[in-house]
Amino acid sequence: MDVFLSLRGEETRLNFTDYLCSALRRKGINTFRDDEGLESGGEIQPSLLKAIEESKVSIMVFSENYAHSRWCLVELDKIMQ
Repeated sequence: MDVFLSLRGEETRLNFTDYLCSALRRKGINTFRDDEGLESGGEIQPSLLKAIEESKVSIMVFSENYAHSRWCLVELDKIMQ
């Protein structure tokens, strides 16, 4: 995996992040984004954490409520490790 995109899906998935992901993929950059999203109260899947670990680069798409998402903060913490 080349790039992991961390985002607050409900805020950016269908606009900026969709454009960014498409542009990266057109350039041949293997890009991961969680298209499924997480259900409220759900746990982060091990495959998501593995994608973070295996990515060469992570891009955080900060939005108004990014920091209000527990899952975004867990991803950010994992990225910073």
